[in-house]
Amino acid sequence: MSFEEYNPPSTLVVPENPIKRAKFPFIDIHSHQWNVSQERVNILVKEMNELNMGVMVNLSGRGRGAAGDIDGQEYMYSMIRRFNGVAPGRFIVFTNLSFREFGAPGWIEKAVADLENDVKNGANGLKIYKSLGLSTKDINGVRVPIDHPDLDPVWKKCGELGIPVIIHAADPEAFWQPLDANNERWLELKLNPGRKRSDTDPAPFDQIIAEQHHVFKKHPKTTFINAHMGWMANNLDKASAHLDMYPNVYFGIGAVIAEFGRQPKRANRFFTEYQDRILFAKDAYNKKEFYTYFRVLETEDEYFPYYKKYHAFWSMYGLGLSDEVLKKVYYKNAIKIIPNIDKSGFPD
Repeated sequence: MSFEEYNPPSTLVVPENPIKRAKFPFIDIHSHQWNVSQERVNILVKEMNELNMGVMVNLSGRGRGAAGDIDGQEYMYSMIRRFNGVAPGRFIVFTNLSFREFGAPGWIEKAVADLENDVKNGANGLKIYKSLGLSTKDINGVRVPIDHPDLDPVWKKCGELGIPVIIHAADPEAFWQPLDANNERWLELKLNPGRKRSDTDPAPFDQIIAEQHHVFKKHPKTTFINAHMGWMANNLDKASAHLDMYPNVYFGIGAVIAEFGRQPKRANRFFTEYQDRILFAKDAYNKKEFYTYFRVLETEDEYFPYYKKYHAFWSMYGLGLSDEVLKKVYYKNAIKIIPNIDKSGFPD
């Protein structure tokens, strides 16, 4: 029998309180939606109502990846019109940067002008994909570091426009470690070998993360959301120090709920202490997977299953967060930093 096959149901008998609807309306600040036809929007709204999701933030404004220039902009403007026409107030859209011809004369001016136009036409934030720092290259074929000085005017402009930047840097640190029995993400890398990294493919993990943190330090007047908690959810002492060091940074919890679910006592203390700096986020949209997020955050259930064995082969425990903390994580913090969210669907 292989490790992949071995997945026995637990024989533990404990109280179970599965949740299919969040206790309070929530804002998912990390979603990816493409080709949003009227039919698709109607399906999303129906499922959002069932989940108690008040607002979905679509980070893929220009489509998949860093879509380019005019086509990407027109795609996003059409998307914003569709969202607002079919379901006004239920969707927020972030734009993306085009790195086409990065390093060529005029790139900086065009990027800043595009950003201003996108915000004028309805974008309410900037999403930076993990390709920056990993695969994005300049006109000479050289990797573009996250803290490249040509990007400074973009980060500064976001601060001036009052929009947040959500930035995904690198991948889990385990992707850089040897693929052996000591690697906690072994199964994920076995199933997806293309995710394996090394110090030369394209750079050391610590270097890429340091580049991101350098941007946070250089631009204190710009609000940043560190996606996936900057891969620090498995080290909450380090995560705490990060928030203490960078008061302009918030954490999005997309795709790291399994880390909290295996350390409920420590995670409860972290969420309570930093309740003003944490944002609900899911990433890949799947209605049923939200149930695990709700159960981890809201209940005190013990030893219940996660939904992806290759992310977490362990079971979850509930944090039992207070209503005050839940409200901030679910919607209050997002409303505070993301402009133009319709507040009418949320309690005081």
